[in-house]
This record gives sequence, C-alpha cells and structure tokens, in this order.
Amino acid sequence: MRQNFKLILEYDGACYHGWQRQKDVATIQGTLEAALNVMTGQPVTVIGSGRTDAGVHASNQVANFVVDSRLTAQVFRKGLNSLLPDDIVIKACSEVARSFHARYDASSKIYEYVILNQRLPRAIFRQYAWHVRNRLDLAAMRQAVSALKGTHDFSAFQASGSPRSTAVRTVLDVSLVQARRGADYLVFRIEADGFLRCMVRNIVGTLVDVGRGKISPETFSDILKSKNRNNAGVTAPPHGLFLKAVRYR
Repeated sequence: MRQNFKLILEYDGACYHGWQRQKDVATIQGTLEAALNVMTGQPVTVIGSGRTDAGVHASNQVANFVVDSRLTAQVFRKGLNSLLPDDIVIKACSEVARSFHARYDASSKIYEYVILNQRLPRAIFRQYAWHVRNRLDLAAMRQAVSALKGTHDFSAFQASGSPRSTAVRTVLDVSLVQARRGADYLVFRIEADGFLRCMVRNIVGTLVDVGRGKISPETFSDILKSKNRNNAGVTAPPHGLFLKAVRYR
C-alpha cells in the first residue's frame, strides 16, 4: 500500500556535508534514506523542504517520503529514532495526502543566525554561534536590515557559481534582536518565500561589516541593489545558522 509520510526533524549539522545525498560522505538525506531502507527493505527517497549547507542546523526541517508499506506513522517515528544517530531526531511523523510535497508546497521558510558578540568566546555552545569579539553597532545593523524586506533581486547575496533561473525573492519578515542568555547574543531572523545558496550567511557577513562600521546602512542597501556578489561581505560561518520553521499554504 503506497503511503506518503511527512516528517518534522531536528538535526545538528556539524558532522554532515549538508542535506543533499552525496557519494562517500555523510549527509542528512542519505542517513535518513539508509535508515528507511533498513525498516522497509526497499530504496526510499526522502524529499526535504530545502537543502541546508554543510554545518548548518535545523530545528524544524520538513521532509516527506512515499513508500509501499503497511507500517504506521508512529512505527516509522519510533523506528527511525532508534536507527538514526543522536544528532538527528524525528520530532513528528504523520501520514499525509499523496499530493503533499515538502519542497514544492512550502510557502515560506524561517532561518535564524546567531552571533555571540562579546570579547571572550564561550566553551559551551561555541558550535552554535559565530563569535564576533568587537562590539557591533546594533542600531546601524537594524537600519540596514530594514532594506531587505519586500521583493528584491538578491544576486548580491547569492553564492558565486550557483546561478538560479531567477534571484528574485520576497522577504516577508526580518529582524535583529539582542538576546542575553548569560552572554551577549544577536539573533538575525528572516522569513522569505525562498532562499538562494548561502543567501542568509552572505547577508549576515555583510551586516557584520555594518556593525563594525566598515560600511554604512546606506551602502548595505546599495550592495543589495547592485546585484553584484563582489560588493558584499564575507560568508558567515555555517555553524551559526538554523532552519527554524517551514510554512505551508
């Protein structure tokens, strides 16, 4: 009996070469498919809502797979969690309509990037935030962030060598907040109808240049309008980035 199952999963991406299945290296998709093969005795393709890069984490990634099986969603959740390594957890599994597609049906995704902004690094949680020791100008960064909202061509923040048919994306919501959790953290949060490769990390790298006073908020806006990756800042490291949520129509 052909069934379509939807997964909500959490993973620590530190030990993986991203989401997408690759030969001879560990990936999230490949690890999930190997576990499903053990459970069902057949090759199973897992479709993710989007591809996270190497080292990037997810709190609520969404995926689906179609399989010929009489196993229930509860059995799949328990079975997968018993087979998967500790850094991947299936939070929920449910049977859905055969038409559901984790990627094509998604209306928006929410990412968060965490910056530890203080002189000293942290030994604990160091793998989940980018340590920037110089004090950043939060007001200037917030002014720059406001330029991102709306529909724009984000070519300036797209990884070089990875052109899409269009670089136009719509940012539905964006913010930069200070969160003191025993240390000084800045959390950049962005929701959009789609993302280009390394788009969030390239935005954050350029925002840090604003915070350091290397460029002005107005220059940040000009970089966005330039559609030229060479004008933007460095790519922020992957370990501060989290896929927080995927929304569906």
